[in-house]
Amino acid sequence: MSSEDKGVTSHSSYGDKLAYIKEELAVDKNFDIICLEMVHANRKMALFLVDGFGKDSALTQIQRELSHTTEEEVDESYDALIKSRIPYAEIEQEEDLDTAIDQVLSGPAILLVEGLAYCIIIDTREYPVRGPEEPDTEKVVRGSRDGLVETLVMSAALIRRRIRDRTFRVEYQQIGRRSKTDTALLYIADIADPDYVHQIRESIKAIDTDGLPMADKTIEEYVFKEGGNPYPLVRYSERPDVCATHLYEGHVILLVDGSPSAMITPTTFWNLLQHAEEYRQKPVIGALLRIVRFSAVFISLFLLPIWYMLATHQELVPEAFSFIGTQEEGSIPLFIQFLIAEAGIEMLRMASIHTPNAVAEALGLVAALLIGDIAIQVGMFSPEVILYLAIAAVGTFATPSYELSLANRFMRLLFLIATAAFGPVGFVSSATIWFIALVRLRGLRVPYMWPFIPFNMKALRDVFFRIPMPLKNRRPAINHPQDPDR
Repeated sequence: MSSEDKGVTSHSSYGDKLAYIKEELAVDKNFDIICLEMVHANRKMALFLVDGFGKDSALTQIQRELSHTTEEEVDESYDALIKSRIPYAEIEQEEDLDTAIDQVLSGPAILLVEGLAYCIIIDTREYPVRGPEEPDTEKVVRGSRDGLVETLVMSAALIRRRIRDRTFRVEYQQIGRRSKTDTALLYIADIADPDYVHQIRESIKAIDTDGLPMADKTIEEYVFKEGGNPYPLVRYSERPDVCATHLYEGHVILLVDGSPSAMITPTTFWNLLQHAEEYRQKPVIGALLRIVRFSAVFISLFLLPIWYMLATHQELVPEAFSFIGTQEEGSIPLFIQFLIAEAGIEMLRMASIHTPNAVAEALGLVAALLIGDIAIQVGMFSPEVILYLAIAAVGTFATPSYELSLANRFMRLLFLIATAAFGPVGFVSSATIWFIALVRLRGLRVPYMWPFIPFNMKALRDVFFRIPMPLKNRRPAINHPQDPDR
């Protein structure tokens, strides 16, 4: 029920407004909601805040200054009060009590003053936050060691530190009827396509839910609406330098409070295969790293189904590659071996996530030396299954995007099932359907396989080879940048 429904408005008495705010915040039931009632300059005042969100030094200074407030300062106007007695930069007034209450739950403090028709909102929040450490999934040998954090303001500041363009925009918005989650839309106004920015902004505004339990992932599912598609339509990054690079190319970034990952859009399949390490080395070395990484990704997708197809259809194997196949047959059918091994790797991955770091290495040794070796000795697995599955697993872990690696692992399983069921025809058909599905996939009208399809020779060259930065003087055409020249 709103304040209007309860008869409490900006013109109500101080007592009515104080009682309404106390009731809505359940001050007597929530131990972490603070209501500090004071009397200064013969005026009653009440300061509301969430314990743990307030910056103690700022609040102490504000109370000290209020103790010296004169009646003339309070009688004059709101401007006189905040300019002379509230030494803080982020201050605003709010007549709607419900909006003021939502602000308290978001972190700022509100000051209710007898005789004023509005509340004074003072943004003294200081969230508990960890330091900006290098992300585990995006480490580089050379380069910055800072990473985005769970606090929205600090993450935006880390990105703004690298972009001092006066047209850089950080648009704030709250999502969720109950959670009131803070989000920020980041883009460079002189570069980003205005239509695309508007499209994303309106898609975010259209989200109607009570909360964002999974933060950025929930927003992705609402905006892109591709629940049956395993492939990510945004690129997640925790590196501020990667975010700044994409902003300079005309991309749009979404930050969500509570998540250290930035959502980069528009994103293509090839964007997900790039890594910051390639740009921290010489162009020739970076190009070599990219080729090796691309090879590893496609090996993780196709090595197992191709080997299984050739191992079960020896007539397709050229004589020069006669070693392909199983030298020692296991006691379990080859296809079942692959399924068990795939499930085992997935269980090992899950176990490593939930295992303390102190024993994670021991867990890997147990799985590699004992389980794998003993499974071969007892005849459960053939050595070739372990070998090729290990190579495919290395390719999976070499994929820069964690979301892309999971999608590729899922598709690899489907390729295996199709090959086991229908032989070479099943493999070719499933791979063709997979490719057509990616070609048809679009994230907010952006082709997922660009620049391969639609074909763009110059952009495709930039995908497969690390071009020296002085020669990379054009922004990606797919982003429709207002300023295409770098």
